[in-house]
Formats: sequence, structure tokens, C-alpha cells
Amino acid sequence: MTHAYHEIYLSKAQSVLGDAFDYALNICNLSGTDFVKLFVASSVSKRMENGEPAYLAGKSGIEIVVEIIAETMGKELPIEPHEHFGRSREYWVGWAVAYYQWYSSRKYSDIFKVVSFEDLQKMYYTLHEADISKFVDIVDARMKDYFPETNLKRIRTAYGCTQAELAQRSNVSLRSIQMYEQRNKDINKASVDTVYRLAKVLGCTMEDLIEK
Repeated sequence: MTHAYHEIYLSKAQSVLGDAFDYALNICNLSGTDFVKLFVASSVSKRMENGEPAYLAGKSGIEIVVEIIAETMGKELPIEPHEHFGRSREYWVGWAVAYYQWYSSRKYSDIFKVVSFEDLQKMYYTLHEADISKFVDIVDARMKDYFPETNLKRIRTAYGCTQAELAQRSNVSLRSIQMYEQRNKDINKASVDTVYRLAKVLGCTMEDLIEK
């Protein structure tokens, strides 16, 4: 699976977003729902998704919050001294979501459509001491329920191509295409040649067809 950016930045990115949530909610007294909306609306979330080192490792969580508030609300937020001893529930939310975004390469906006801040808070009690893979599995399952169409089906439909036409033009069997679209066969495990031929016909990149 292709991740959002190089793994060397992951731990720092998790700490930054964890600190940002902790600071925004516990020091600035923003609600979790409001901060999520501001974060998703800001360019900060996009820069983190794109793996910009300045935002993954070059800024503190507090600086991230200050920038988000200035950009989305036009307010100068004074930086308050802040110490926290151990991970708060709010810190864990940011920490876990940053991991999932890196792991899945999904947009933060899509992640928060599927799991609200309240959902994430509830997960804390059972998952904060568990391996992060359990959190990933839960969010992945919810993602598939929320976005039931595979990328292949979505792009093929938008392109206006039937399964039979795609099979004929790509020289990939109709049965394989059907199984990929029904999730009975994992397109992520298809050969590079197969994905390339499908992408070429549909006028998209190979990455567009991979399931996150």
C-alpha cells in the first residue's frame, strides 16, 4: 500500500496533530467538533495530507492551531504556555487520526465524514492502549460502509464505460473486473500491468484505482 508520505515523518506528524487537538480543546476551549471543522477547512490539513515537511515536522501543535485560527477565523490567537503530562484523550484523537491518514492516504475531510470527533472520543477508552492496527481496522470498515463503491467502479461509471467495454479495451477479463468492483478480488494485489491497462483506458492514474 502507498502511504501519504515517507514514514520518517509519521511519528512527528502524530505528535503535532495530537498536541494541536490537546491545545485547541483544553487550552483554547474550542469544542472538538468546531476544531475539526476549522482544521478540515484550513490549508493546514491539505499541507499535512501532501506530506509537506514544514507542517509534519517543522511546526509545533500550538503553531498549527494558531495558523488554523488565523486562516479560518481571521483571529490572532495568543500562544499560552502549555505543558501536558502524558497523553490526554484529545491528544490521542489527533495522534490516531494522523496515523490513519498516513496509512490510508485519505483526505482528512473524508476521514472526519466517517468518524466524528465524538466517535473518536468514545474509541479512546477501548483503543488508546491497544495496537494502532485495531484503530485502523475499525476505521477501514467504516470507510468501506460509507464509500461502498470501489474506485474502479466509480471511475468507470463516470467515464461512461460498461464493464464489458472496459474488458475488451483493456484486455482484462470481464470476470476480473466484476470481482474487483464487488470487492471479491483485491485490486491492490493485481499485477502492475493489469492496473496500468485499466487506468490507461479510463484516463486516470494507477493510484486512482488503488483502494485506500
